[in-house]
Amino acid sequence: MGKTVLGVIGGSGVYDLPGLENARWEKVESSFGEASDELRFGTLDGLEMVFLPRHGRGHKQSPSSINYRANIDAMKRAGVTDILSVSAVGSLKQELPPGTFVIVDQFIDRTFAREKSFFGEGCVAHVSMADPVCPRLGDYAQKACLAHHIPHARGGTYLVMEGPQFSTRAESHLYRSWDCAVIGMTNMPEAKLAREAEINYASIAMVTDYDCWHDEEPDVSVTHVVEVLRQNAEKAQAMVTGVARQIGTGMREPCPMGFDSVLDYAIITPPEARDPGLIKKLDVVAGRVLNR
Repeated sequence: MGKTVLGVIGGSGVYDLPGLENARWEKVESSFGEASDELRFGTLDGLEMVFLPRHGRGHKQSPSSINYRANIDAMKRAGVTDILSVSAVGSLKQELPPGTFVIVDQFIDRTFAREKSFFGEGCVAHVSMADPVCPRLGDYAQKACLAHHIPHARGGTYLVMEGPQFSTRAESHLYRSWDCAVIGMTNMPEAKLAREAEINYASIAMVTDYDCWHDEEPDVSVTHVVEVLRQNAEKAQAMVTGVARQIGTGMREPCPMGFDSVLDYAIITPPEARDPGLIKKLDVVAGRVLNR
């Protein structure tokens, strides 16, 4: 299986990781357009790591304008086998106050203005998203949070809204009635595309606010979100470092959930009916199965 290459998608608090050696920014071309930014390569205690600023350095991309396909394709081309996604969210539960890290285990995708698949006309594929995140990465994240005394919750549903506006109060109450734990704008279709690319994926949602449902707390604002993110930066770095050190530099074991071989059973278009142009674009994302 080779060794793990850990990819991290998030903001400046995670790509400026202390202790990262041989760090360098490098542009990685994608068949699906421009990624949000260059990738930052480096090693931590010998583990190869690749960081991607989801919104670009300087936060130039809105949640709806991010080229999620190019981002995941670029990570795959960089050799990434596992992705740790770190993102800011609002809490939809009283027991998840700002400062809590939620190790997400489910999503509800309410986005509508984004390209959600590498596949399509000319090569159709259907991957399972029943279990959208890697439990092994979740275990590592939980152990890292415990070791560094980071307030956290294991499990919870992340409602992904389109944005870029925050929720109405009616929407916030609706999502609470669905038993969602947190709300954000970025982890879909990111998680779906990681699955199609056979990259293990875990989502660590950092609570910054109570959205707008809480009668006794101020409604969410950018100013408040940025302030809490600044407070969370060191904790996020500690969590990512803890995950990396648990992974180590040994030989990588197959995913216990089979996420790294999901395309074996997903592509429905027979070889003779596939569009050569699309197949060329899929050379890295799906080359393992298309080229055999």
